[in-house]
Amino acid sequence: MSEYKSHKVKLEAGKKYAWCTCRFSADQPFCDGSHRKHNATPSLAFEVDTDKEVSLCGCKQTKNPPYCDGSHNDL
Repeated sequence: MSEYKSHKVKLEAGKKYAWCTCRFSADQPFCDGSHRKHNATPSLAFEVDTDKEVSLCGCKQTKNPPYCDGSHNDL
């Protein structure tokens, strides 16, 4: 399914990010606070040490959150 695809994003060193873990965010793959009104799992906060382009998980099944590990291929 296309909504399970990974999201290629550019991340900046030292900037704080919140990866959506609930799927309700309209700003995928990042959290927009929608989990609160759905009583769902809160986001995962993270940051990186260097500027980089990465693939963040869209299916929420990764075993290496928030990064895509290809788990969407098994859905």
